[in-house]
Amino acid sequence: MNAWTRAQGGAVVRSLGQRSVADSDEDPRVTELRAAVSRLRRELAAHPAEFPDRGIAEEELAALAAMAAHGIPEIPRLRRSLLLIAGAIGSVSALTRGLSDVRGAVELFGESRRR
Repeated sequence: MNAWTRAQGGAVVRSLGQRSVADSDEDPRVTELRAAVSRLRRELAAHPAEFPDRGIAEEELAALAAMAAHGIPEIPRLRRSLLLIAGAIGSVSALTRGLSDVRGAVELFGESRRR
């Protein structure tokens, strides 16, 4: 058997030793947070412009990634990180979509809107 498991239609599903999301007992909110943070980190790394608070955004995204890697994060800490990231990169229009995705993932952990 080779190192790849294939689904119907020949699409690569996973490599040997990795579990698919369907096999995981992980909280889907954590999965979504991890994916959104990963995408925004890649977008930020690829963004060519330097800006004053870039380091803050990178540090807080790393903190969010670490929280997501260790189970269900503390909601106040999630919101604090989101606020710092939004303040640091909120004016960079190229990162708006990624920031919105992270915000949506954080909101999955608890409603923050007033009714």
